[in-house]
Amino acid sequence: MTQVSQTKKILNFLLNGGKLTAIDALKKFGCFRLASRINEISQNYKIHREMIVTKSKKRIARYSIPV
Repeated sequence: MTQVSQTKKILNFLLNGGKLTAIDALKKFGCFRLASRINEISQNYKIHREMIVTKSKKRIARYSIPV
C-alpha cells in the first residue's frame, strides 16, 4: 500500500464520520505514521484532535473531521 492510497483511505474514513487513533490506523489501513497522514490531510481540511486516555492510562490523540 502506498502513502497516497493510505492518505485517501484515511481521508474517506474521516469524511464519513470516523474517528481514528494511531492504533486504529495501523489496524485498519496498515499506517504506521498517522500523524504524517493527518498533516497531509490538514492542508485541505480542518482536523479535530481530541486527547483520550486509554485503559492503561496513556494519553493518545484521536482525530476526526468536524461536520
